[in-house]
Amino acid sequence: MDIAITLVIQGLVFFGVAWLVMVFIWPHIIAAIEARQKTIADGLDAAAKSQKELSEATARSKDILRDARDRAALLIEQANKRSNEIVEEAKGTAANEAQRLVSQAQGEVARETTRAREGLRQEVGKLALQGASRVLGRDIDSNTHADLLDQLAAEVARG
Repeated sequence: MDIAITLVIQGLVFFGVAWLVMVFIWPHIIAAIEARQKTIADGLDAAAKSQKELSEATARSKDILRDARDRAALLIEQANKRSNEIVEEAKGTAANEAQRLVSQAQGEVARETTRAREGLRQEVGKLALQGASRVLGRDIDSNTHADLLDQLAAEVARG
């Protein structure tokens, strides 16, 4: 066979195979490539969208944390303020209670002092009567004794 005929036949077979590939196989390859390109583009879009959402979520979380810190600081400040108010109220109550107890104790001291003075007056009066009755050498009756005690107590009270 001649080389020229072989080349022509091979050329015709090549173009026939190329035409069959272009008609039957090439559309499937192009469709697969376009589907893959679309999938890759969708993936890139989804990645970009996810990146944007991540940055927005990070910003929101920072805002939420900042708000939480601000609220916590406010609550701590209010708690400290309230505790100071409670301490001041307790100090005021304690001071009032102390003043009341001091007043009550002063009243009790004044009553005890009055009782002690009265008791001392009676004792001094009795001793004075006993001394007077020994000096006079006779007993003084109880009515006279009570009158003398009252007079002596009045004199001692005056000064």
